[in-house]
Amino acid sequence: MNKDLFSNIRGDLSSGLVVFLVALPLCLGIALASGAPLFSGIISGIIGGIVVGIFSNSNLSVSGPAAGLTAIVMNAIMDLGSFQVFLVAVILAGCIQILLGYIKAGALSNYFPTSVIEGMLAAIGIIIILKQIPHAFGHDIDNEGDFFFIEKSGHNTFDTLIESINYIHLGALLISVISVIILIAWDKVSFLKRIKLLPGALVVVVVSIVLNEMFKGAGSPLAVVNESHLVNLPSFTEIQEGLSLPKLSAFLNPKVWMVAVTIAIVASIETLLCIEATDKLDPWKRFTNTNKELKAQGIGNVISGFLGGLPMTSVVVRSSANINSGGKTKMATIFHGILLLLCVLVIPSVLNRIPLAALAAVLLMVGYKLAKPSVFMHLWKSGKTRFIPFFVTVVAVVGIDLLKGVAIGLFVSILFLLYENLKVAYSFNKENYKEGDIITIKLAQEVSFLNKAAIKKTLSQIPEESKLIIDASLTTYIDFDVQEVIKDFVEAAENKEIELTLIGFKEHYNIKNSQSGRIDIEKENK
Repeated sequence: MNKDLFSNIRGDLSSGLVVFLVALPLCLGIALASGAPLFSGIISGIIGGIVVGIFSNSNLSVSGPAAGLTAIVMNAIMDLGSFQVFLVAVILAGCIQILLGYIKAGALSNYFPTSVIEGMLAAIGIIIILKQIPHAFGHDIDNEGDFFFIEKSGHNTFDTLIESINYIHLGALLISVISVIILIAWDKVSFLKRIKLLPGALVVVVVSIVLNEMFKGAGSPLAVVNESHLVNLPSFTEIQEGLSLPKLSAFLNPKVWMVAVTIAIVASIETLLCIEATDKLDPWKRFTNTNKELKAQGIGNVISGFLGGLPMTSVVVRSSANINSGGKTKMATIFHGILLLLCVLVIPSVLNRIPLAALAAVLLMVGYKLAKPSVFMHLWKSGKTRFIPFFVTVVAVVGIDLLKGVAIGLFVSILFLLYENLKVAYSFNKENYKEGDIITIKLAQEVSFLNKAAIKKTLSQIPEESKLIIDASLTTYIDFDVQEVIKDFVEAAENKEIELTLIGFKEHYNIKNSQSGRIDIEKENK
């Protein structure tokens, strides 16, 4: 291992512990939402932490089972007939991802606009808050890890949120409030911030267990005793019985290959989005080799499939928890994977005493840091060309899902890009034009067919008997359609008695000199 892994060992161990506490209920919840064995989510989390952590180029990204794949996984298991056959698709998907890494498909991440990435981060923060409030109230009908707006019950996120108000468990609410106060104090109180090896999330978990056990001992109605309100890890016996191995004889099944391609594409896109977002959040502004990341994800998915785990991606929730908790190197990711492995095998009975309300408080703070009001104000002040794509992405991701929401945000960004391109293709100002003045149109470095209509309209507004210069001295490319518009205008200028000067037009544009004495074409074309 690289010696840099140990450069922030205290902070990384502390951060890895927090990520473990965040990842534990999500691994279980995503497995449950996917219709897969509970332990398959834990296997994916362990491999995402240890294996992908070792092979990944990202210092802060944390991988594991992803909420965005739950619908695909559930439908695939039903379509293929068994989880064992589905595992073959996971193995093949990993192989495809490794291939994508070698053909440098990771370069696609460079084309995600910053406003869309920031919108995705803020949206995930809002989703976390909306999804965790019911758990903080003790209303745990929605699985941890279900991040879809339309839930499995048929209700939407807001229905569950409103419904939870009528089913508040006072003990769970008290634990949530105390936990949030502890987490805020751990961030704000100076002497507490210096205790780096004791993260606030661990204090929250210990305090919540002690409080709940006190409530139980006193026979108080505040006690959280229902299993649905507590972490619910399977026992060692259940783990052994629930372990699944791939049915390799299904390798030649065409349906398996279709599922594999689908998982590889969706998981790769989610990973690239999350890596871009994680790099954006990185306080040290490091860049991840996305091609190497695709290979690491592929290796992780191959191993996960062989051991009976779910497919994985890089995950923003865990990665942002890592960053906010002081993680700096890959050691935090690897340590969280080791903790998942050790704790579920050695102390599941202790973990099963943790109220979900306490973990909801930890996630609420993660969500707030992703979607705090200052993020929206920053984008608002950046102008409408950044704020509107950002806001559309937020609404779409919250209201639909991550991939579709990002696609909508990307589409809006492209529209604004085209709009801006129309404006910067040339500069022209005739507002203060007086008779006898020289009008100048300066073309940009590149002029595409998208600028045809605007240039055509501008040329049609040139007054008769005026002097006009069309300057292409800085232009390297003019689309053929725009060339035709300028050629037509050269002829029309004669009839309107416009004194025209063309500067910098290259000979291969074939814009010929007019025979009119009133047209002054530059003789030495560039």
